Amino acid sequence: MIDIKILRADPERVKANCARRGTDIDIDALFELDKSYLQLLQDVEGIRARRNELADECKNNPDAREQMKTLKQDLSAKECELGEVKAKVEESMAWLPNFLDDTVPDGHGDEDNFQISTWGEMPTFDFEARDHQALGEQLDIIDTKRGAKVAQSGFFYWKGQGAQLAAALFFWTQQELIKRGFTLFFSPCVAKQQTLFGTGYLPFFADQTYNLESEDLSLIGTSEQTLVAYHSDETLPAAELPHCYTAFTPCFRTEAGSYGKETRGIFRVHQFHKVEQIVFCMPDESPKFHQMCQDNEQALMELLGLPYRVVNVCVGDMGAPGYKKFDVEAWFPGYGGYREVTSNTNLTDFQSRRLGIRYNDGSGGKGFVHTISATAVTDRVVCAIMENFQDADGCITVPEVLRPYTGFDRLTP
Repeated sequence: MIDIKILRADPERVKANCARRGTDIDIDALFELDKSYLQLLQDVEGIRARRNELADECKNNPDAREQMKTLKQDLSAKECELGEVKAKVEESMAWLPNFLDDTVPDGHGDEDNFQISTWGEMPTFDFEARDHQALGEQLDIIDTKRGAKVAQSGFFYWKGQGAQLAAALFFWTQQELIKRGFTLFFSPCVAKQQTLFGTGYLPFFADQTYNLESEDLSLIGTSEQTLVAYHSDETLPAAELPHCYTAFTPCFRTEAGSYGKETRGIFRVHQFHKVEQIVFCMPDESPKFHQMCQDNEQALMELLGLPYRVVNVCVGDMGAPGYKKFDVEAWFPGYGGYREVTSNTNLTDFQSRRLGIRYNDGSGGKGFVHTISATAVTDRVVCAIMENFQDADGCITVPEVLRPYTGFDRLTP
């Protein structure tokens, strides 16, 4: 949520940001509605002050008692109106997207993202490269048919050596992040609606969420939701920042709106698995920690030996809470192109303002912390390993850093 003071001081800035981000909110109407709220608030406070002045007079003054009755009636009506207008203002404010960094490129979708850098050499094969689905079926390590049988299409099994490879990647990644100063969590896999609202997934991504019937709970789409909300309604000592957290969780998304996108294999599914990076930091340090998380993502890819590129995500491909976002896209030989495997977003104070996460520097300096949400790895990285390190027989070489955790150096039939 953006600071309402910005709307009051510079509505044209808010209007321009909404126009660029394609948000259909009547800012002029919201500005006037907020003015009405401020006037009602002033009226209510004035009536309350007059009520307090009359309190002592009421004991011996009949006229004061009559005035008090009228004041109470007026106050009750005004407070009711104030509550209704406040709710309307807050509802509209909840839909306003975050502001954007000046370096965010224009564009409508991922095809308009701006390439920043590349790393690694794309593998060349003297055979036709298979995609991860074909490899998974040949090696019997991915089972989408039985996933659909026991759940529905979009759910799958890692099996045998595939499950061992995936588990090795996730465990190794957590150990690497711990070395880099992250605190490891086991997180809940469900969250309240307020948690989803506070992290910016509601109302913007409501159609992506699996809700639990008759419960104020939803399955999480990422551990970002539970890790960021861990400090909701808390004030953090500035001297203790940054807090760097990580967790491995299953993640659940309906993938509504994905019709027409490439869905072969397990690249776009309803349940996937992810190691996340979350940082709480002082506002002036969020660019630094945004870059730190980016360095971590790229270091992991390089240790795995996976060729990749980094893109600066355009405005049309960035979620409403984001201020600036990078994606890492691995090369997928079987697909014949780069595909997103991780993302890294500086959310500034958008989440902390909604969740009430503040800092106090002990010298009178107070405010809202900034948050960074960055993927470390997902199942997509396993798929990239499969496609990049395949051989003519369909076997897969395990990256050297993962071999101590898999116990083998090749996946074979």
